[in-house]
Amino acid sequence: MLDYLILLLGLAGLVIAGDALVRGAVGLAERFGIPPLIIGLTIVALGTSAPELMVSIQAAFDGAPDIAVGNVVGSNIANVLLVLGVPALIAATPCSHTGLKRSTIFMLGASLLFLAFAFSGRLVLWHGLVFLALLAVFLCGSYMSARKSAEGPDIADLETIDGVEGVPKSLWAAIAFFAFGIVGLPLAADATVDGASAIARTLGVPEVIIGLTIIAIGTSLPELVTTVVAALKGHADVGVGNVIGSNVFNILFILGTTATITSIPIAEQILRFDIWVMLASSALLLPLVLFKMTIGRTVGLVFLTFYAIYLGALIFKAIGG
Repeated sequence: MLDYLILLLGLAGLVIAGDALVRGAVGLAERFGIPPLIIGLTIVALGTSAPELMVSIQAAFDGAPDIAVGNVVGSNIANVLLVLGVPALIAATPCSHTGLKRSTIFMLGASLLFLAFAFSGRLVLWHGLVFLALLAVFLCGSYMSARKSAEGPDIADLETIDGVEGVPKSLWAAIAFFAFGIVGLPLAADATVDGASAIARTLGVPEVIIGLTIIAIGTSLPELVTTVVAALKGHADVGVGNVIGSNVFNILFILGTTATITSIPIAEQILRFDIWVMLASSALLLPLVLFKMTIGRTVGLVFLTFYAIYLGALIFKAIGG
């Protein structure tokens, strides 16, 4: 029971500390006059990936690399099937936002590159450097595209889209939020990994299963809450862009950064099954975006059904099927 409590506290800490970090960083950026567009493309985007990053780095250092990779793969699957599936039951999600086609193709390219690197057996330094270089290309392309677009977001739009609300206005408050996030994230990540590893040992379940399910869903909760709130407010169209951006950052930023710090072995389970599910779920978005279709309730139900089948397959395997 204690292990489950530690895991829950760790996941809650990741959400709270991650939110504080983003608010503090955005507050500091505003105070120092950084343009809103730069804040959205870098500080907010990187900050919202901080919980997953800390979990992956902590897991790799704690000798639990399966949790590190499982967290990223599982989060990318959950982002498409769960995070887009649930809001679609509330309001239709159009896939016609400016720049979505380019971002979707880039996401699929990053996923395929991850697949190719994964079959080498482990991610090493040069893999991480390639990922980070591609992230820089993605950010530069997004910046230029946003500058040319008539829909270039202002800071209010960014706060709504990325779920950044209650940004501290005073310098000291922003510093306090930022410091809390910086200190809290590694502590929460440590608790999350320790709890997950202990549960895996107790249940006799591979750590990769825990990473693909409990931790992946837990670290995807902020994105799920953001898209649901956006749907309730009539802004469901931002959901697809958020998910695609999150998936790109999960691969290029989280795995890239982690691989530059320490090599990451890829579990056989990931290679045989989960990475293909990740690729397939990402590919589901391509026709929707190319033909500017809408994710309505029927598609949302299909997404959620696929996710339930996927979780069922993992549970069946964990039980010993």
